[in-house]
Amino acid sequence: MFSDNLSEALEKLKLASTDSATDSVESCLDCLLKALAKNHTEASMKIQEMGVLPLLPTLLNPQSSCTPKVANIIAEVAKNEFMRSPCVEAGLIPPLIQLLNSTDQEVLLQTGRALGNICYDSQSSKEQFASTNIAEELVRLFQKQTEHEKKEMIFEVLAPLAENDVIKLQLVEAGLVECLLEVVAQTVDGEREEDIAQLKTASDLMVLLLLGDESMQKLFEGGKGSVFQRVLSWIPSHNHQLQLAGALAIANFARNDGNCIHMVDTGIVQKLLELLDRHVEEGNVTVQHAALSALRNLAIPVVNKSKMLSAGVADVVLKFLQSEMPPVQFKLLGTLRMLIDTQAEAADQLGTNGKLVERLVEWCEAKDHAGVMGESNRLLSALIRHSKSKEVVRTVIQGGGVKHLVTMATSEHMIMQNEALVALGLIAGLDLGKSEKDFVGASLVSVLHKLLSDERSAPEIKYNSMILICAVMGSEPLHKEVQSLAFIDVVSKLRAHENKTVSHQASLTEQRLTAQS
Repeated sequence: MFSDNLSEALEKLKLASTDSATDSVESCLDCLLKALAKNHTEASMKIQEMGVLPLLPTLLNPQSSCTPKVANIIAEVAKNEFMRSPCVEAGLIPPLIQLLNSTDQEVLLQTGRALGNICYDSQSSKEQFASTNIAEELVRLFQKQTEHEKKEMIFEVLAPLAENDVIKLQLVEAGLVECLLEVVAQTVDGEREEDIAQLKTASDLMVLLLLGDESMQKLFEGGKGSVFQRVLSWIPSHNHQLQLAGALAIANFARNDGNCIHMVDTGIVQKLLELLDRHVEEGNVTVQHAALSALRNLAIPVVNKSKMLSAGVADVVLKFLQSEMPPVQFKLLGTLRMLIDTQAEAADQLGTNGKLVERLVEWCEAKDHAGVMGESNRLLSALIRHSKSKEVVRTVIQGGGVKHLVTMATSEHMIMQNEALVALGLIAGLDLGKSEKDFVGASLVSVLHKLLSDERSAPEIKYNSMILICAVMGSEPLHKEVQSLAFIDVVSKLRAHENKTVSHQASLTEQRLTAQS
């Protein structure tokens, strides 16, 4: 019964749409809306089968009283993912965009819903949007609006569209950024709920535009861009939402070395540190996280590290050691790890900081937060690898960090395994006496035996494991364990390894094992 009624209505609609008899069209549209309300998917399929979508553009006439209903039908149909491409193919986008000029609230509401649903979560329809002039149209419309509701509705259509990189660039070229900056300027001191909402939407959208490489680079303009300058001025703002957007924007601008070097040279670090200082006490977690993300990215180029260390970045970052928020802990660890890479003096200072090492060891046990756990292990290893200092090694031994580095050597990530083995080699080389007990307790020797016996271990893992075996031979209890595990068999097999460095180290290790057996 359901589908017969619907088919009849669709047939009528086909006839009626040609002679534009409004009354009969209206009743057919009502019937369609009813059917959609009753069984969404089935009704949509039927509409598609009977070829009704291509009739709708002519019905989307700004003068017609049917228009809101037609737009509503499109919005309902486009809730189904399989209907989104057909809506674009049926030519519905240009007439819908035109309707955004309407003054009728109902038409605007339904048109906004329809456009929003067509491009919601659908890659293909976004790609099709990219070949229309929707970016220009929407920006032009936005510039004309004065009412909050209409701006919000255009924002709702813009946000999903701006996820597509091609459209990001089109929106930037059409002047959306200038509109957003204006909205921010108008609403930043507003107390009304709608001001707060608009400020958030505009600044979030601004950050979204910076996620595209081309759009970001266009707005950076070699660091001279007025947009870049304006966004910088958000960081010292008194408004948390703007501080957040400013810090996120900097993190996005800091996606390549050239930008990072320029930004550090122009004093952005100071602004971010002042922002972080304001949030140690009144801790807004999202702002902390964003500012730390920006610092971490800025610390990637080697030339920036010493400049940032002299600016006191490490000291400010350490103020957040007490944070109980995993996202903040994660970024804090990443920032410190980036800063000390190749910086021996800084690694030495931080590595002998008992409080820091103690906290790292605690986070190495954060089973619920794999990210924090991994970063803590990596920082612990980095402090040793970059300082190569006996004092740091002692601080790590005293803090109980050795067993975590042994566990890290069994990680599923080769890069982490390797970082662990190099750090363990330095511990054994710099203070075997003090670390012997921990090595025995953490079954280091049997871990190394597994790594050497495992076919899947990468060449550098095998190489560093053998170096470590040689390094622990000077300890009597560890030497005994090496003997009891028949290492000679495993190592002599590796003499035939295809990697020359591995096979050479296998010969050396075999000689060492034979001499000391």
